[in-house]
Amino acid sequence: MKTISRRSLLAGAAALPFAAKAAGKVPIGLELYSVRDELAKDAPATVRQVAKMGYEVVEFYAPYYTWTKEQATEMKKLLDDLGIKCLSTHNNYGNFSEPLIGHAIEINHIIGSKCIVAASSGRVVDLDGWKKTADTLAEGAAKMKAAGLKAGYHNHAAEFKPLEGKRPIEIIAANTPRDFVLQLDVGTCVEMGSDPVAWIEANPGRIQSLHLKDWAPQGGYQVLFGEGAVPWKKVLDAAERVGGVTHYLIEQEGSRFTPMETAEKCLASYKKIAA
Repeated sequence: MKTISRRSLLAGAAALPFAAKAAGKVPIGLELYSVRDELAKDAPATVRQVAKMGYEVVEFYAPYYTWTKEQATEMKKLLDDLGIKCLSTHNNYGNFSEPLIGHAIEINHIIGSKCIVAASSGRVVDLDGWKKTADTLAEGAAKMKAAGLKAGYHNHAAEFKPLEGKRPIEIIAANTPRDFVLQLDVGTCVEMGSDPVAWIEANPGRIQSLHLKDWAPQGGYQVLFGEGAVPWKKVLDAAERVGGVTHYLIEQEGSRFTPMETAEKCLASYKKIAA
């Protein structure tokens, strides 16, 4: 057996922090609503193409709920074969209550998802309505937690638009458990004039996933990631410093390019900004 020199040991020890940092890098994913037409035509082929681009995570949205256990098992095998993961799913609000919640829990377990996220609240007109929404989310979250899953809520513009002097997202945050995930859609937050960095810092540990959707006064959500008004470096820093982020998700509602081209270009921009 060869003797390991002191210099080699010191060099190896010095490299450990850098290795740990690389290993702890936040994985980048794609919210598959971004390629919804392709997904509807051929889900396995779409997931393969997304993985080939270099995405490490995918987030399935509402139609996944119709899968049988067999279909979910086949998708999990494909994800494993491709070396990518589904860490969260987007769900209709109804999936947080009976009789739908059981199937949501079952399918998320099968595909390896860790968090069931409500994609929206449905129609809410006043703060009392938002309080009732939060209560429903909290009740669903308790059942999901008992099943070993996290629960979360995804904001749109309405949640950051003041209503009766208060932002609805604050009602959601105040009336759900501390381990309830506040999945931040960054672009809609910025469109409403709110500061995404301030929101992340106000909710440490609860911003475990973010939809990296950009927005611009001219172009709206049709701009690519990195082309809009979002201060991405500050947002990513806050998410990793205090937000407790476990994964990022590019989301695109449409652009001047095809959906697949858009997903690829957004990923390339993310890699430059996050470098």
